[in-house]
Amino acid sequence: MSSFEEQEIALLRQRIVRLEAQMEFLFKHLGVSMNEDGSPAVDPRIIEALKKNNFIEAIKIYREKTGVGLAEAKAAVEQINAQRGF
Repeated sequence: MSSFEEQEIALLRQRIVRLEAQMEFLFKHLGVSMNEDGSPAVDPRIIEALKKNNFIEAIKIYREKTGVGLAEAKAAVEQINAQRGF
């Protein structure tokens, strides 16, 4: 590997570190957390509400957490429910 390629790789690594730090800052600022696979983490209260078959409570929590409208929250909670198999 040439010196130029090594420098280019080092610069790319530095950019990745900066981008990761920026993303972490944004996630914290927005109150969003991510799973290891990069998917958004689901608020445990939503999971508990779905386990109790309480869709209205799950939608309410989702709306409070994200600030989205009713239709979008309902669709998101239904998707969470389908993925989790409750």
